[in-house]
Amino acid sequence: MSESPTPEPATEPEWWDDPSLPWRHKPTKADLACFSWLGVAGVYGLVMLWLRWTLITLSPAVLASLGSWSGMVMVGAQTAVGNQWWPLILFLGTFGLIKFDWIYWWAGRLWGPNLIEVWSGRSERARRINAWAERFARKYDLAALVVSMIPFVPGRGVVVAVLGEAGTSLRKFLTVSILSSAVVNAGLLWIGFQIGEPAVDAVKQYGNYLLWISGAVLVGTIVMVYRQQQQSRKAAG
Repeated sequence: MSESPTPEPATEPEWWDDPSLPWRHKPTKADLACFSWLGVAGVYGLVMLWLRWTLITLSPAVLASLGSWSGMVMVGAQTAVGNQWWPLILFLGTFGLIKFDWIYWWAGRLWGPNLIEVWSGRSERARRINAWAERFARKYDLAALVVSMIPFVPGRGVVVAVLGEAGTSLRKFLTVSILSSAVVNAGLLWIGFQIGEPAVDAVKQYGNYLLWISGAVLVGTIVMVYRQQQQSRKAAG
């Protein structure tokens, strides 16, 4: 009677073999570098969730230069009451709005649909938005990039990643991105100019409550980060 084969011991999965990571292989130097830059963009976004409420009162020009829609509108309003620095701020804001686009393009080139899957996570709402953005980008290509630049249109990161995956050259991508950003920022500047002094007065009034609002936003950011960490742990477990 032959002996039954001894089962092979289970091997521990590698650290990189994790469904919450965008790659499906041992990461290369390019994978790690791009992932690190995505982390930088994420941290920047969290910091700006709190900081923009301070900058809109103390220095809207800096906020607009970093790519903020509300900051650019405020600069337009200040232009209506005598601020003459708008050409420089418009130039800086054009690049500030798209400062991380090259990272998402690169990530799409490296990981394709896996990146979108990670971004969607367990949220049905995020899955719906990202699925729509992906279909939109695959159908309309660079035209989708232009539309995604419009304020409040969701899924811009997904659109950029899809263009990277689809093989859109970086030069062509950045050219369209820069031109679209310039047009959008000019439009926001014009809206602020049309509103004029009432917007300036409203921000001054808002400054009286700045400390309380900034504190509330900071607490909300901490709670949001904590909940995301808890959801990630549940997904991993």
